[in-house]
Amino acid sequence: MKLARYLYFLIVLCSLCLIAGCMPGSVENKGKRTITVYGFSIMKESLEKEIYPAFAAKWKRETGEEVTFASSFAGSETIMNQILQGAPADVAILSIEREVDALIQAGHVPRDWWVTPQKGIVNKTPFIILVRKGNPLGIRDFPDLAKPGVKVIHPDPVSSGGARWSILAIYGSELKKSEAENRGTDTNRATQTLQAIWKNVISTPGSAREARTQFETGFGDALITYELEGLLMKQANAPFEIVVPKSTIFSEHPAVIVDRNVTADERPVMEAFRNYLWSEEAQRAFVKHHFRSTTDEKLNEANAEFARIEMPFDVQLFGGWQRALPEIIEGVFREKVQNQR
Repeated sequence: MKLARYLYFLIVLCSLCLIAGCMPGSVENKGKRTITVYGFSIMKESLEKEIYPAFAAKWKRETGEEVTFASSFAGSETIMNQILQGAPADVAILSIEREVDALIQAGHVPRDWWVTPQKGIVNKTPFIILVRKGNPLGIRDFPDLAKPGVKVIHPDPVSSGGARWSILAIYGSELKKSEAENRGTDTNRATQTLQAIWKNVISTPGSAREARTQFETGFGDALITYELEGLLMKQANAPFEIVVPKSTIFSEHPAVIVDRNVTADERPVMEAFRNYLWSEEAQRAFVKHHFRSTTDEKLNEANAEFARIEMPFDVQLFGGWQRALPEIIEGVFREKVQNQR
């Protein structure tokens, strides 16, 4: 009888051990984690060269676990659609907040997704113009891109968040300048400038990074893009120059945990990584890689490479993305610019 009871106990114990071994967070799974990050195209350098290794080292010191990263980079709208279609992203860093709204509507992200005073925005950068060395066409501001014969490269608004920021940069700059000239917010002037520039657009690559690559190969005379892209090209001693518009927009980039793809066992490391993006260490890394900090303006002021914008603005000029998308991107650009080309 004692032997039977002993065997029964041994069988139960073995069964429990087997079950435990299959559970998330088990001993076999302890010691190594993978975070899958989907990011819009220009996030690649700062994440892979600085943020990932620094966070992995920090997590290892604090928990003893090893963290590795898997990444996918593309145009922001493309990234959003991939996640909506089931891509296994744990964390997403997107170009515009409107794309977070789409993930919320689909149940991938909770409505209270932001956790910091910055409302989920991890970094920012203004929009500038890149021209050939020596600026042979004399481009000084957005309206100069409408001159006859100027060939403009502009990413595709269908797939690229950067393209949408660029449209708002052009349109909003004319609103700001008309206000400064005591002419009120001249929407006709802004629309006409956008129409005239778009007539000179000769190529619409799928992302800001693809547009930069195309421009680097010698195609086109000018490229509207993130300041970050221009500084990267300057760092590489490429034969281009940065033209800083008199007035331009600061793009702001949100980071979210894709709740639908994250288990309870994975949540602590995912939250720790997301929160790390606002740490001083991470913000310094972003500035080093030409993004601007959202937590410490002193870091931005200390970077002599950052352009000084005479009349800067952000998406709140249009009432946020809730209004900018339907009123400017859809109502002005698609209806009065793209469809009239």
